[in-house]
Amino acid sequence: MRLNGWRLGGLALVMAGAMAVQARGQMMAEVTPVAGIIPSGFGAAIDRDIARAREATARYRDPAAAVAAGYAASTHCVENQPAGGMGLHYDNNALRDVTLDVEKPEVLVYEKTADGTIKLNGVEYIVPIAAWTKDEPPSIMGQKLKKAQGLGIWYLHVWTYEPSPSGVFADWNPNVKCR
Repeated sequence: MRLNGWRLGGLALVMAGAMAVQARGQMMAEVTPVAGIIPSGFGAAIDRDIARAREATARYRDPAAAVAAGYAASTHCVENQPAGGMGLHYDNNALRDVTLDVEKPEVLVYEKTADGTIKLNGVEYIVPIAAWTKDEPPSIMGQKLKKAQGLGIWYLHVWTYEPSPSGVFADWNPNVKCR
């Protein structure tokens, strides 16, 4: 009788382990790899968030769609060579509050290419410093936002479309140029 109990317990452990491996495989299968972006190296949960941000902003690959959705177009390109560039910031002021939503970035980051077209490279999440009352910085995608006192914001860049050799959450992307 005791032997059967051990066998049943062992079988239950094997089955539980197999189910956990299957579930992990299914979670990873949900996220399509994107060269230089996903996997990010920050874990499956962060990769899923990056994939959600990409899916939610895919329609904004056309800058006219971004403008129609309330993002103000900009011709001011931000660059800091040799570290790289950020690009053109299309800002949606209606989203600037203390709520961060992976699928609703406050800023879309574009680059004017050599042929004059505008391409979406990433997103930026922003919280106004004056609105944030907690001691800890705001966070999203497992990252704490950085404080830019001079701009009056907490911010985090995410290179969702243009891989950055400096990392998916880097401020500057060496691949981005101002033209």
